Amino acid sequence: MLVMKKLSKVYRTENIETHALRGFDIHVREGEFVAVTGPSGSGKTTFLNIAGLLEDFTSGEYHLDGQDVRGLGDVARSRLRNEKIGFIFQSFNLIPDLNLFHNVDVPLRYRGMSRGERRERIEASLAQVGLASRMKHYPAELSGGQQQRVAIARALAGGPRLLLADEPTGNLDSQMARSVLELLEEINSRGTTILMVTHDPELAARANRNVHIIDGQVSDLVHEPVLRAAAAPATATP
Repeated sequence: MLVMKKLSKVYRTENIETHALRGFDIHVREGEFVAVTGPSGSGKTTFLNIAGLLEDFTSGEYHLDGQDVRGLGDVARSRLRNEKIGFIFQSFNLIPDLNLFHNVDVPLRYRGMSRGERRERIEASLAQVGLASRMKHYPAELSGGQQQRVAIARALAGGPRLLLADEPTGNLDSQMARSVLELLEEINSRGTTILMVTHDPELAARANRNVHIIDGQVSDLVHEPVLRAAAAPATATP
């Protein structure tokens, strides 16, 4: 699904070079739910931006769903991004003057879909996140958890193969955060690949895999609930 090999990203100013990623290797398989963790400044956001085709990289390889993205022009990158990728942000990024229906509709308009197809997608995605009855409400009329669900619906409406979530529970209390994570787990169970940046170790532990980034490099730590259960101490036989 997503393969990066020896990838680097260097930010340059007149006098300074900053290596955000260096020798970065990762392979995310179709249908995985991967949590991306690491300290502030480690390169997590840079990685997510490159994965989402929002930033270019300096050297190395990046293949998305089998396609080499190096050298793609702006139009081709935008098309690939719109067809393959959905985004969920910590700050929700909803438009306050638009109701939920039209918030979800905004990115679909750039896809050139008919009004009927857009309506079907909007209603289906809002129903999936449990907000079908509130599509005429405005963001200010919702709780933080509900607003994040709208942001998820907006991402889902485009039918993405890959969902990128940047601290999707960062602005939520623990109960709302668990609710949003359960929704992401449900979406993942239906086949969508998810990359989630988080600082919360409890949330990260619920993903299939944890990719820990330090100083622009990756360390792969696998979380396997089945293996953890199997490793539990056996009950003594009388």
